[in-house]
Amino acid sequence: LSFLQERLKYVLVLLLLLHGADSFYVPGVAPINFHHNDPVEIKAVKLTSSRTQLPYEYYSLPFCQPTKITYKAENLGEVLRGDRIVNTPFQVSMNMEKKCEVLCNLPNKPVTLTVEQSKLIAERIREDYYVHLIADNLPVATRLEFYSNREEEEKKKEKDVQFEHGYRLGFMDGNKFYLHNHLSFILYYHREDVEENQEPTYRVVRFEVIPQSIKLEDLKADEKSMCTLPEATGSAPQEIDPSKENQLLFTYSVHWEESDIKWASRWDTYLTMSDVQIHWFSIINSVVVVFFLSGILSMIIIRTLRKDIANYNKEDDIEDTMEESGWKLVHGDVFRPPQYPMILSSLLGSGIQLFCMILIVIFVAMLGMLSPSSRGALMTTACFLFMFMGVFGGFFAGRLYRTLKGHRWKKGAFCTATLYPGVVFGICFVLNCFIWGKHSSGAVPFPTMVALLCMWFGISLPLVYLGYYFGFRKQPYDNPVRTNQIPRQIPEQRWYMNKFVGILMAGILPFGAMFIELFFIFSAIWENQFYYLFGFLFLVFIILVVSCSQISIVMVYFQLCAEDYRWWWRTFLVSGGSAFYVLIYAIFYFVNKLDIVEFIPSLLYFGYTALMVLSFWLLTGTIGFYAAYMFVRKIYAAVKID
Repeated sequence: LSFLQERLKYVLVLLLLLHGADSFYVPGVAPINFHHNDPVEIKAVKLTSSRTQLPYEYYSLPFCQPTKITYKAENLGEVLRGDRIVNTPFQVSMNMEKKCEVLCNLPNKPVTLTVEQSKLIAERIREDYYVHLIADNLPVATRLEFYSNREEEEKKKEKDVQFEHGYRLGFMDGNKFYLHNHLSFILYYHREDVEENQEPTYRVVRFEVIPQSIKLEDLKADEKSMCTLPEATGSAPQEIDPSKENQLLFTYSVHWEESDIKWASRWDTYLTMSDVQIHWFSIINSVVVVFFLSGILSMIIIRTLRKDIANYNKEDDIEDTMEESGWKLVHGDVFRPPQYPMILSSLLGSGIQLFCMILIVIFVAMLGMLSPSSRGALMTTACFLFMFMGVFGGFFAGRLYRTLKGHRWKKGAFCTATLYPGVVFGICFVLNCFIWGKHSSGAVPFPTMVALLCMWFGISLPLVYLGYYFGFRKQPYDNPVRTNQIPRQIPEQRWYMNKFVGILMAGILPFGAMFIELFFIFSAIWENQFYYLFGFLFLVFIILVVSCSQISIVMVYFQLCAEDYRWWWRTFLVSGGSAFYVLIYAIFYFVNKLDIVEFIPSLLYFGYTALMVLSFWLLTGTIGFYAAYMFVRKIYAAVKID
């Protein structure tokens, strides 16, 4: 017990350190200082909806346009996410209030939407689209206030504040559509400390918006493009009738407030949206479960193994032992190469590649270097790392292929470099064609696709060949026992030794250890939330590795005890059993959490989910396979064999 307490104490200290890592600020993004009346540029990122999963660029709708539209140069991650950052005609100056101003067209000449445009806007409102703007790289948020307690006295005191990313394009009332055509921007600044005679400098620390729908007649506008907002009670919203032309004005107001928030912690508002408490409970729960199980498993396996080995190594009882059943009996077949050794080693090579990439990405992100403020950095890093980790993938695949008596190393290397990436590219290409058909900004442009292909064949493929060459030339893994000429007959297996039963049994523990984190990751991907709890994710990843290894060892031990020596493929398949549960969870999430109804969004969801499940299976299968392989070599090295 005292040992367990010690282990828990270490874990908690580590957790506290990691929790500290969550509040680091990203290096390499410098703050911008503004003087009084300096222009603060407001840019648009995209329109998103969790109902359709199809992002669109800002000017796909008939918003007011500046005289010259300029798109920001974007990194790979931003392009893949569907961001198209573009300038807007909003004129905002530091610390300068604006009561109400007309955005485009003269006040006496309102914007006229054609029937086509009206239809499009109504369609987007019905699909629940949000508009995302940024000011000084800070995304806009809508403040939602609600009362946590329902008692009257408490009501006056406490309001819960939550923030929603972006603002709603409009709303529906019955069968009528209303567009948010007036935006009240509320920007918060932090005054920096400067010397006495210097001009004060400010930094933008928060960007909020209150969207309103105000009818054309109620916006009293004059010739100078100024307008007066009606009283809140007396105004009617701006309706968009999709069956005819509509006239309206786009207007905005700007309000500045001073804030105590320092520039370094300006992202906290966006990142503290998810409930940290749940993470703590889930992590401690997982840690306790995994340690408890690992304690039990280690005790059982070590005690049983010691007994086995002691029995097998008793010189005088050799005759009795040979009649017994058990894992020693299959010593002459346990290292017999499996069917399709090239495909097995290729999949394991890709698994190693994924493992290295995920480990480095999570570790770097945990140190705060891939914060959401550097848009698309996470995805760009992951892509490049996967390419460069081809060396390790190739090396491990090559060495294993040599151990399994393979000879055609060039073909093996090509298979490793193209099998998994080829499947991923194929699925993504098909999905991309559907997104293109919808004219969404989520479609990867053709030049980017060519660039990705060049990265695959120009960086990844040569590196895999390099790693494979050295892995294949290296001494193969030494197996402690010789393989017999004639394969031994396998006795009939019990029902619970079936592959599918094994997959179901082996998947529960690793999945249980990480499923709460999975919920937050799914929310980040499908509901446009930010995910930033990489400290937690790193721990969950370690727990996942430990639990996969343990389960795999137990399963392979049972299999060898049942005198079934065909463990190579089986261990790989069974260790990835938690991927099956991830698939079930994804279906549950789709049915319960998302209200996707159309065909293409559903196709996108299940297409990307298939990729996630495949990658997760490769990752967990590889971890389990190597754990089982080390275990099998260890136990057969410990027994004396005549």
